[in-house]
Amino acid sequence: MTMNPHISLPRQHGPPPNFGGTAPNNRSDGVRMPRFFKRLFKFPQMDFEMAVWEMTSLIIAPKKVFRSIYYHKQTRNTWHRPDPSFTYLLSFFLLLTSLAWGLAYADGFVKTLRIMLVFIFVHFLAFSLLVSTAAYFLVGRLLGPGVPGLPGRRRQGLFSQPGESEQLEFGYCFDVSIRAFFPVWVFLYVVQFVLMPLIASNHWVSLFFGNTLYLVAFGYYTVITFLGYNALPFLHHTELLLVPTAILAVLWFISLFGFNLPKHLAPVLWAGAKLRKGV
Repeated sequence: MTMNPHISLPRQHGPPPNFGGTAPNNRSDGVRMPRFFKRLFKFPQMDFEMAVWEMTSLIIAPKKVFRSIYYHKQTRNTWHRPDPSFTYLLSFFLLLTSLAWGLAYADGFVKTLRIMLVFIFVHFLAFSLLVSTAAYFLVGRLLGPGVPGLPGRRRQGLFSQPGESEQLEFGYCFDVSIRAFFPVWVFLYVVQFVLMPLIASNHWVSLFFGNTLYLVAFGYYTVITFLGYNALPFLHHTELLLVPTAILAVLWFISLFGFNLPKHLAPVLWAGAKLRKGV
């Protein structure tokens, strides 16, 4: 007797297949929990290797970071990447730098702890949420598809669902914001900390170098934000997002006439501690 394997063919009117995503929800009145929140504490499933690659590319070649979103859109049906590994990794780096800033410039454990909390939850997370919320409403309506005369004027969802038309997702706005923050961390939380004794001195060369550091950091933030939204095919005139670079250049030139940015905007000052060593 020969045994032939039985292969069942898919039903003609059966449910759509699920390629790596969450199980389809056939309830029309229910609301699915976004995959980002489902994976929030599933550390073994997080792709930290991908997060490290993105961090490296954001400094060297930031355009590469957003080239893979088309593949992600085809396989997951969402522009948002539901993997919090980048957020966790950058938060950990901010934790380490906050310890360095606290040990160098804060008096006591309480102020050091305050710097740690402010760096992670205010500077990084709260600021990223604020920027992503503003971008979600402004970019989605002003640069997205919509009715003539008022582009993007339509319903927007926090996270796209299967079968929905192209729309700007809040999760993707947050992805762009946290990735744009990484160069800010590199230049203002790491490089500035190492060179603080030099750039905070009372010399014009120190003023020039310190202020240029802020120009580069915020310039990176603007360019990465532009690249993130420019990668979405349904957004138009995204070059308008580069306008802040001209404003930053003008403010940088004005600051060279005596306004030392590190003395007024150093990250540890935002946390309420006072800099020592002549600052």
